[in-house]
Amino acid sequence: MTTPVFQVHLPADRFTSDQKRTLARSLPQALNEALGIPAEDQFVTITSHQSDELFLDPGYMGMQRSADAIIISVLFTAERSLSDKKALGKAICRNAAGALQISGDDVFIALIPVPKENFSFGRGELQLAPS
Repeated sequence: MTTPVFQVHLPADRFTSDQKRTLARSLPQALNEALGIPAEDQFVTITSHQSDELFLDPGYMGMQRSADAIIISVLFTAERSLSDKKALGKAICRNAAGALQISGDDVFIALIPVPKENFSFGRGELQLAPS
């Protein structure tokens, strides 16, 4: 089971509310496309940052990043294979770029594996922990 938590950091005043809502829907959809995870498993936060609060090197790793560049961190259960991670990264980039109408170079992704027993979906219970 994978229940990722997406944290998106984007530049302030660059995207509309509709674009942000579309982005929030597109990230769980990427899970569905890449890994078959139900798209309704939606846990997304989007934070806007002023120009003095968000810094992405414009050319690191051969990218051509613009002022629209974003960071997406994804907390997900650690048992996924490298091929799953690669498929997920591609789907996240494609969907985020499409939702915000930006280049794939502007989508920085950090996949952060977490032991599944470390997730609580409410009530302080660790629902995925062994009994």
